[in-house]
Amino acid sequence: MSVSRFATVLLAGLLTTAVLAQTPAPAPRPAPAPVAPAAPMPAAPVPQGKAWILMDHVSGQVLAGENYDEALNPASITKVMTSYVVAAEMANGKVKPTDMVRISENAWRSGGAGTDGSYSALAINSEVPLDDVLHGLVIQSGNDAAIALAEHVAGSEAAFVDLMNAYAKRLGMTRTNFANAHGLTAEGHLMSARDIAILSRAVINDYPDHYALYKIKEFTYNNIQQWNRNGLLWKDASVDGLKTGHTEAAGYCLAASAKRGDQRLISVVLGIDTQSRSEGFKAREEGNLALLNWGFRFFETHSVYEAGKQVADQKLWRGDAETVALGVAQPLLVTLPRGRYADLKPSMDVPKQLVAPITKGQKIGTVRLSLDGKVVAERPLVALADVAEGGFFKRMNDDFWLWWESE
Repeated sequence: MSVSRFATVLLAGLLTTAVLAQTPAPAPRPAPAPVAPAAPMPAAPVPQGKAWILMDHVSGQVLAGENYDEALNPASITKVMTSYVVAAEMANGKVKPTDMVRISENAWRSGGAGTDGSYSALAINSEVPLDDVLHGLVIQSGNDAAIALAEHVAGSEAAFVDLMNAYAKRLGMTRTNFANAHGLTAEGHLMSARDIAILSRAVINDYPDHYALYKIKEFTYNNIQQWNRNGLLWKDASVDGLKTGHTEAAGYCLAASAKRGDQRLISVVLGIDTQSRSEGFKAREEGNLALLNWGFRFFETHSVYEAGKQVADQKLWRGDAETVALGVAQPLLVTLPRGRYADLKPSMDVPKQLVAPITKGQKIGTVRLSLDGKVVAERPLVALADVAEGGFFKRMNDDFWLWWESE
Protein backbone atom coordinates (compact mmCIF):
# COMPACT_ATOMS: atom_id res chain seq x y z
CA MET A 1 0.00 0.00 0.00
CA SER A 2 1.34 3.46 -0.92
CA VAL A 3 2.06 6.00 1.76
CA SER A 4 -0.68 8.29 0.44
CA ARG A 5 -3.26 5.47 0.45
CA PHE A 6 -2.26 4.44 3.97
CA ALA A 7 -2.67 8.04 5.12
CA THR A 8 -6.10 8.19 3.49
CA VAL A 9 -7.23 4.98 5.22
CA LEU A 10 -5.84 6.15 8.54
CA LEU A 11 -7.57 9.54 8.22
CA ALA A 12 -10.85 7.82 7.37
CA GLY A 13 -10.51 5.67 10.47
CA LEU A 14 -9.80 8.68 12.61
CA LEU A 15 -12.84 10.51 11.22
CA THR A 16 -15.00 7.46 11.87
CA THR A 17 -13.76 7.33 15.44
CA ALA A 18 -14.53 11.01 15.86
CA VAL A 19 -18.12 10.41 14.77
CA LEU A 20 -18.44 7.47 17.18
CA ALA A 21 -16.81 9.29 20.09
CA GLN A 22 -19.37 9.88 22.82
CA THR A 23 -19.81 12.38 25.54
CA PRO A 24 -20.53 10.86 28.97
CA ALA A 25 -23.57 8.61 28.79
CA PRO A 26 -26.91 10.18 29.65
CA ALA A 27 -28.20 9.83 33.18
CA PRO A 28 -29.68 6.37 33.76
CA ARG A 29 -33.42 6.20 34.14
CA PRO A 30 -34.92 4.46 37.17
CA ALA A 31 -36.81 1.28 36.48
CA PRO A 32 -40.52 1.93 36.00
CA ALA A 33 -42.79 1.59 39.00
CA PRO A 34 -46.51 1.89 39.59
CA VAL A 35 -47.47 5.53 39.88
CA ALA A 36 -49.99 6.48 42.55
CA PRO A 37 -51.09 10.01 43.42
CA ALA A 38 -49.08 11.57 46.21
CA ALA A 39 -50.94 11.61 49.50
CA PRO A 40 -50.98 14.76 51.60
CA MET A 41 -48.34 14.29 54.29
CA PRO A 42 -48.95 15.62 57.78
CA ALA A 43 -46.04 16.51 60.01
CA ALA A 44 -44.49 13.65 61.93
CA PRO A 45 -45.90 13.03 65.39
CA VAL A 46 -43.64 14.53 68.03
CA PRO A 47 -43.06 12.15 70.95
CA GLN A 48 -42.15 13.22 74.46
CA GLY A 49 -38.44 13.31 75.13
CA LYS A 50 -35.28 15.28 74.55
CA ALA A 51 -34.45 13.72 71.18
CA TRP A 52 -36.02 11.39 68.63
CA ILE A 53 -35.49 10.04 65.14
CA LEU A 54 -37.20 7.92 62.50
CA MET A 55 -34.81 6.25 60.06
CA ASP A 56 -35.33 4.06 57.03
CA HIS A 57 -33.46 0.81 57.55
CA VAL A 58 -32.55 0.13 53.91
CA SER A 59 -31.15 3.53 52.94
CA GLY A 60 -30.31 5.03 56.32
CA GLN A 61 -32.32 8.11 55.38
CA VAL A 62 -33.61 10.21 58.28
CA LEU A 63 -37.33 10.57 57.66
CA ALA A 64 -38.02 12.82 60.66
CA GLY A 65 -36.53 13.80 63.98
CA GLU A 66 -35.49 16.46 66.47
CA ASN A 67 -32.21 16.93 68.34
CA TYR A 68 -31.06 13.54 67.02
CA ASP A 69 -27.39 14.53 66.95
CA GLU A 70 -27.34 15.64 70.59
CA ALA A 71 -25.23 13.33 72.76
CA LEU A 72 -27.35 12.09 75.68
CA ASN A 73 -27.27 9.43 78.36
CA PRO A 74 -28.56 6.26 76.66
CA ALA A 75 -29.07 4.07 79.76
CA SER A 76 -29.47 0.36 78.87
CA ILE A 77 -29.69 1.01 75.12
CA THR A 78 -25.91 0.80 75.61
CA LYS A 79 -26.35 -2.98 75.66
CA VAL A 80 -27.16 -2.99 71.92
CA MET A 81 -23.48 -2.19 71.39
CA THR A 82 -22.44 -4.72 74.02
CA SER A 83 -24.35 -7.42 72.17
CA TYR A 84 -23.04 -6.20 68.79
CA VAL A 85 -19.45 -6.55 69.96
CA VAL A 86 -20.11 -10.06 71.30
CA ALA A 87 -21.80 -11.03 68.01
CA ALA A 88 -18.86 -9.62 66.04
CA GLU A 89 -16.33 -11.45 68.17
CA MET A 90 -18.27 -14.69 67.72
CA ALA A 91 -18.38 -14.15 63.95
CA ASN A 92 -14.60 -13.64 64.02
CA GLY A 93 -14.09 -16.90 65.91
CA LYS A 94 -12.79 -15.20 69.06
CA VAL A 95 -15.53 -16.64 71.32
CA LYS A 96 -18.20 -19.31 70.93
CA PRO A 97 -21.81 -19.66 72.12
CA THR A 98 -20.74 -22.76 74.06
CA ASP A 99 -17.99 -20.94 76.00
CA MET A 100 -18.46 -21.12 79.76
CA VAL A 101 -18.58 -17.57 81.11
CA ARG A 102 -17.44 -17.10 84.70
CA ILE A 103 -19.61 -14.76 86.75
CA SER A 104 -17.02 -12.79 88.68
CA GLU A 105 -17.57 -11.09 91.99
CA ASN A 106 -17.30 -7.79 90.13
CA ALA A 107 -20.12 -8.75 87.74
CA TRP A 108 -22.24 -10.01 90.65
CA ARG A 109 -21.67 -6.99 92.89
CA SER A 110 -21.71 -4.27 90.23
CA GLY A 111 -24.58 -5.62 88.14
CA GLY A 112 -26.46 -8.17 90.22
CA ALA A 113 -29.38 -8.24 92.62
CA GLY A 114 -27.71 -5.87 95.06
CA THR A 115 -27.93 -3.00 92.60
CA ASP A 116 -30.84 -0.83 91.49
CA GLY A 117 -30.63 -1.93 87.85
CA SER A 118 -31.92 -4.96 85.97
CA TYR A 119 -30.06 -8.23 86.42
CA SER A 120 -30.07 -11.81 85.10
CA ALA A 121 -29.79 -13.66 88.45
CA LEU A 122 -26.34 -15.05 87.66
CA ALA A 123 -24.75 -16.71 90.71
CA ILE A 124 -21.35 -15.47 91.88
CA ASN A 125 -18.42 -17.63 90.72
CA SER A 126 -20.73 -19.81 88.63
CA GLU A 127 -19.99 -20.70 85.01
CA VAL A 128 -22.78 -20.13 82.50
CA PRO A 129 -22.86 -20.89 78.74
CA LEU A 130 -22.19 -17.71 76.80
CA ASP A 131 -25.42 -18.16 74.83
CA ASP A 132 -27.45 -18.10 78.05
CA VAL A 133 -25.65 -15.00 79.30
CA LEU A 134 -26.26 -13.32 75.96
CA HIS A 135 -29.98 -14.11 76.18
CA GLY A 136 -30.02 -12.54 79.63
CA LEU A 137 -28.29 -9.44 78.29
CA VAL A 138 -30.64 -8.90 75.33
CA ILE A 139 -33.97 -10.05 76.78
CA GLN A 140 -33.76 -9.19 80.47
CA SER A 141 -31.22 -6.36 80.06
CA GLY A 142 -29.03 -7.83 82.75
CA ASN A 143 -26.24 -5.59 84.00
CA ASP A 144 -24.49 -8.60 85.49
CA ALA A 145 -24.67 -10.30 82.09
CA ALA A 146 -23.12 -7.25 80.43
CA ILE A 147 -20.15 -7.17 82.80
CA ALA A 148 -19.62 -10.95 82.66
CA LEU A 149 -19.64 -10.93 78.85
CA ALA A 150 -17.27 -7.97 78.76
CA GLU A 151 -14.80 -9.72 81.05
CA HIS A 152 -15.02 -12.96 79.07
CA VAL A 153 -14.55 -11.36 75.66
CA ALA A 154 -11.84 -8.83 76.51
CA GLY A 155 -10.41 -9.82 79.91
CA SER A 156 -11.82 -6.78 81.68
CA GLU A 157 -14.75 -4.42 81.29
CA ALA A 158 -12.33 -1.54 80.62
CA ALA A 159 -10.74 -3.40 77.72
CA PHE A 160 -14.19 -4.31 76.38
CA VAL A 161 -15.21 -0.64 76.49
CA ASP A 162 -12.24 0.10 74.24
CA LEU A 163 -13.67 -2.46 71.80
CA MET A 164 -17.10 -0.82 72.02
CA ASN A 165 -15.65 2.57 71.16
CA ALA A 166 -13.58 1.11 68.31
CA TYR A 167 -16.66 -0.53 66.78
CA ALA A 168 -18.62 2.70 67.22
CA LYS A 169 -15.98 4.60 65.30
CA ARG A 170 -15.97 1.98 62.55
CA LEU A 171 -19.75 2.29 62.19
CA GLY A 172 -19.61 6.09 61.92
CA MET A 173 -21.18 6.81 65.31
CA THR A 174 -19.61 10.25 65.69
CA ARG A 175 -21.46 11.40 68.81
CA THR A 176 -20.97 8.31 70.95
CA ASN A 177 -18.58 7.51 73.77
CA PHE A 178 -18.87 4.51 76.06
CA ALA A 179 -17.59 4.33 79.64
CA ASN A 180 -19.10 0.96 80.59
CA ALA A 181 -20.83 -2.10 79.08
CA HIS A 182 -24.21 -1.78 80.84
CA GLY A 183 -25.35 1.84 80.57
CA LEU A 184 -25.58 2.90 84.20
CA THR A 185 -24.86 6.60 84.53
CA ALA A 186 -21.18 7.46 84.14
CA GLU A 187 -19.31 10.61 83.19
CA GLY A 188 -18.80 10.86 79.45
CA HIS A 189 -21.07 7.90 78.65
CA LEU A 190 -23.16 9.28 75.77
CA MET A 191 -24.95 8.37 72.54
CA SER A 192 -27.07 10.34 70.10
CA ALA A 193 -30.41 9.15 68.71
CA ARG A 194 -28.92 9.04 65.21
CA ASP A 195 -25.99 6.92 66.43
CA ILE A 196 -28.39 4.50 68.11
CA ALA A 197 -30.30 4.19 64.83
CA ILE A 198 -27.02 3.60 62.96
CA LEU A 199 -26.08 0.89 65.45
CA SER A 200 -29.53 -0.68 65.16
CA ARG A 201 -29.13 -0.88 61.35
CA ALA A 202 -25.75 -2.53 61.82
CA VAL A 203 -27.11 -5.21 64.18
CA ILE A 204 -29.94 -6.01 61.77
CA ASN A 205 -27.73 -6.04 58.67
CA ASP A 206 -24.53 -7.58 59.98
CA TYR A 207 -25.81 -10.25 62.37
CA PRO A 208 -29.44 -11.14 61.55
CA ASP A 209 -29.32 -14.39 63.53
CA HIS A 210 -28.18 -12.46 66.58
CA TYR A 211 -30.81 -9.77 65.99
CA ALA A 212 -33.48 -12.48 66.26
CA LEU A 213 -32.82 -12.54 70.03
CA TYR A 214 -34.38 -9.09 70.36
CA LYS A 215 -37.91 -10.31 69.54
CA ILE A 216 -37.93 -13.10 72.14
CA LYS A 217 -40.52 -12.14 74.76
CA GLU A 218 -39.33 -14.23 77.70
CA PHE A 219 -36.36 -16.29 78.82
CA THR A 220 -36.17 -18.62 81.81
CA TYR A 221 -32.83 -19.16 83.49
CA ASN A 222 -32.17 -20.83 86.85
CA ASN A 223 -35.96 -21.30 87.25
CA ILE A 224 -36.46 -17.56 87.03
CA GLN A 225 -38.70 -16.29 84.23
CA GLN A 226 -37.39 -13.08 82.69
CA TRP A 227 -39.53 -10.86 80.47
CA ASN A 228 -38.43 -8.65 77.60
CA ARG A 229 -38.83 -5.03 78.64
CA ASN A 230 -39.84 -3.86 75.15
CA GLY A 231 -43.61 -3.59 75.51
CA LEU A 232 -44.06 -2.96 71.79
CA LEU A 233 -43.43 -6.67 71.17
CA TRP A 234 -46.88 -7.31 72.64
CA LYS A 235 -48.58 -4.30 71.03
CA ASP A 236 -47.55 -4.63 67.37
CA ALA A 237 -46.66 -7.88 65.60
CA SER A 238 -44.43 -6.04 63.10
CA VAL A 239 -42.08 -4.88 65.89
CA ASP A 240 -39.13 -7.26 66.40
CA GLY A 241 -36.67 -5.18 68.47
CA LEU A 242 -34.74 -3.47 69.92
CA LYS A 243 -34.03 -2.12 73.40
CA THR A 244 -35.38 -0.10 76.31
CA GLY A 245 -33.48 2.01 78.82
CA HIS A 246 -34.11 3.95 81.98
CA THR A 247 -32.08 5.70 84.64
CA GLU A 248 -32.85 8.87 86.57
CA ALA A 249 -30.29 10.75 84.49
CA ALA A 250 -31.39 9.32 81.12
CA GLY A 251 -35.15 9.26 81.60
CA TYR A 252 -37.20 6.68 79.73
CA CYS A 253 -35.75 5.60 76.37
CA LEU A 254 -36.60 3.13 73.64
CA ALA A 255 -35.10 2.11 70.31
CA ALA A 256 -37.53 0.11 68.16
CA SER A 257 -37.62 -1.51 64.75
CA ALA A 258 -40.53 -2.87 62.75
CA LYS A 259 -40.91 -4.57 59.38
CA ARG A 260 -44.07 -4.45 57.30
CA GLY A 261 -43.84 -6.17 53.94
CA ASP A 262 -40.45 -5.33 52.42
CA GLN A 263 -40.12 -2.10 54.37
CA ARG A 264 -38.33 -1.73 57.71
CA LEU A 265 -38.10 1.39 59.86
CA ILE A 266 -36.12 2.24 63.00
CA SER A 267 -37.28 4.70 65.64
CA VAL A 268 -35.47 6.03 68.70
CA VAL A 269 -36.89 8.17 71.50
CA LEU A 270 -34.61 9.40 74.31
CA GLY A 271 -34.98 11.36 77.52
CA ILE A 272 -38.65 11.10 78.48
CA ASP A 273 -39.14 12.63 81.92
CA THR A 274 -42.33 11.54 83.70
CA GLN A 275 -43.61 11.37 87.25
CA SER A 276 -44.24 7.63 87.32
CA ARG A 277 -42.78 4.42 85.94
CA SER A 278 -46.02 3.43 84.21
CA GLU A 279 -46.24 6.83 82.51
CA GLY A 280 -42.66 6.49 81.31
CA PHE A 281 -43.28 3.04 79.84
CA LYS A 282 -46.45 4.26 78.13
CA ALA A 283 -44.85 7.42 76.73
CA ARG A 284 -41.84 5.69 75.19
CA GLU A 285 -43.95 2.92 73.65
CA GLU A 286 -46.66 5.21 72.29
CA GLY A 287 -44.10 7.69 71.00
CA ASN A 288 -42.16 5.07 69.05
CA LEU A 289 -45.28 3.37 67.73
CA ALA A 290 -46.71 6.67 66.49
CA LEU A 291 -43.49 7.37 64.58
CA LEU A 292 -43.43 3.89 63.04
CA ASN A 293 -47.09 4.06 61.99
CA TRP A 294 -46.57 7.51 60.43
CA GLY A 295 -43.49 6.33 58.55
CA PHE A 296 -45.16 3.22 57.14
CA ARG A 297 -48.25 5.20 56.13
CA PHE A 298 -46.53 8.03 54.29
CA PHE A 299 -43.28 6.54 52.91
CA GLU A 300 -42.47 3.68 50.55
CA THR A 301 -39.26 1.93 49.53
CA HIS A 302 -38.37 1.23 45.89
CA SER A 303 -35.62 -0.86 44.33
CA VAL A 304 -34.25 1.45 41.63
CA TYR A 305 -31.19 -0.42 40.31
CA GLU A 306 -30.37 -4.09 40.85
CA ALA A 307 -26.85 -5.21 41.68
CA GLY A 308 -24.92 -6.39 38.63
CA LYS A 309 -27.44 -5.08 36.10
CA GLN A 310 -26.41 -2.50 33.50
CA VAL A 311 -27.22 1.08 34.41
CA ALA A 312 -25.27 2.82 31.62
CA ASP A 313 -23.00 2.08 28.65
CA GLN A 314 -19.94 4.33 28.67
CA LYS A 315 -17.52 5.19 25.82
CA LEU A 316 -14.10 3.62 26.33
CA TRP A 317 -10.77 4.65 24.76
CA ARG A 318 -7.86 2.37 23.85
CA GLY A 319 -9.89 -0.78 24.57
CA ASP A 320 -10.73 -3.88 22.59
CA ALA A 321 -14.37 -2.81 22.98
CA GLU A 322 -15.88 0.58 22.21
CA THR A 323 -17.85 0.80 25.45
CA VAL A 324 -18.00 -0.66 28.95
CA ALA A 325 -21.20 -1.52 30.82
CA LEU A 326 -21.60 0.20 34.19
CA GLY A 327 -23.78 -0.85 37.10
CA VAL A 328 -23.97 -0.93 40.89
CA ALA A 329 -22.33 -3.56 43.07
CA GLN A 330 -25.01 -3.24 45.75
CA PRO A 331 -28.73 -2.72 45.15
CA LEU A 332 -29.79 0.91 45.14
CA LEU A 333 -32.98 1.28 47.11
CA VAL A 334 -34.59 4.54 48.09
CA THR A 335 -37.35 5.51 50.49
CA LEU A 336 -39.61 8.33 49.37
CA PRO A 337 -42.91 9.95 50.25
CA ARG A 338 -45.64 7.81 48.76
CA GLY A 339 -46.47 8.73 45.18
CA ARG A 340 -43.22 10.64 44.50
CA TYR A 341 -41.25 7.91 42.69
CA ALA A 342 -41.94 9.39 39.28
CA ASP A 343 -40.38 12.68 40.44
CA LEU A 344 -36.94 11.14 41.05
CA LYS A 345 -34.17 12.78 39.02
CA PRO A 346 -31.21 10.48 38.22
CA SER A 347 -27.74 11.72 37.35
CA MET A 348 -24.25 10.30 37.20
CA ASP A 349 -20.67 11.49 37.37
CA VAL A 350 -18.21 9.59 35.17
CA PRO A 351 -14.79 10.52 33.77
CA LYS A 352 -14.97 12.40 30.49
CA GLN A 353 -12.22 10.19 29.09
CA LEU A 354 -12.29 6.57 30.24
CA VAL A 355 -9.20 4.59 29.19
CA ALA A 356 -8.67 0.80 29.02
CA PRO A 357 -7.71 -1.54 30.53
CA ILE A 358 -10.73 -1.82 32.85
CA THR A 359 -11.19 -4.45 35.57
CA LYS A 360 -14.55 -5.88 36.52
CA GLY A 361 -15.70 -4.22 39.74
CA GLN A 362 -13.49 -1.16 39.20
CA LYS A 363 -15.16 2.02 40.43
CA ILE A 364 -15.85 4.28 37.47
CA GLY A 365 -18.12 7.00 38.85
CA THR A 366 -21.22 7.68 40.93
CA VAL A 367 -24.95 7.49 40.25
CA ARG A 368 -27.24 9.77 42.26
CA LEU A 369 -30.98 10.11 42.75
CA SER A 370 -32.46 13.46 43.70
CA LEU A 371 -35.90 14.62 44.77
CA ASP A 372 -36.80 18.30 44.82
CA GLY A 373 -33.14 19.15 44.28
CA LYS A 374 -31.89 17.11 47.24
CA VAL A 375 -29.79 13.95 46.83
CA VAL A 376 -31.69 11.10 48.48
CA ALA A 377 -29.47 8.17 47.44
CA GLU A 378 -26.19 7.47 45.67
CA ARG A 379 -24.01 4.49 44.84
CA PRO A 380 -20.62 3.94 43.16
CA LEU A 381 -20.81 2.93 39.50
CA VAL A 382 -18.58 -0.05 38.73
CA ALA A 383 -17.51 -1.85 35.56
CA LEU A 384 -19.54 -5.00 34.99
CA ALA A 385 -16.84 -6.74 32.90
CA ASP A 386 -13.12 -6.72 32.16
CA VAL A 387 -12.06 -4.77 29.07
CA ALA A 388 -8.51 -5.31 27.80
CA GLU A 389 -6.41 -2.89 25.80
CA GLY A 390 -7.07 -2.80 22.06
CA GLY A 391 -4.52 -3.52 19.35
CA PHE A 392 -1.73 -1.23 18.19
CA PHE A 393 -3.73 0.67 15.57
CA LYS A 394 -6.75 1.05 17.90
CA ARG A 395 -4.56 2.52 20.62
CA MET A 396 -2.78 4.83 18.14
CA ASN A 397 -6.08 5.98 16.72
CA ASP A 398 -7.55 6.71 20.16
CA ASP A 399 -4.37 8.38 21.37
CA PHE A 400 -4.69 10.90 18.53
CA TRP A 401 -8.24 11.84 19.51
CA LEU A 402 -7.40 11.94 23.21
CA TRP A 403 -4.64 14.39 22.34
CA TRP A 404 -7.02 16.33 20.10
CA GLU A 405 -9.67 16.64 22.82
CA SER A 406 -7.06 17.74 25.35
CA GLU A 407 -6.07 20.75 23.24
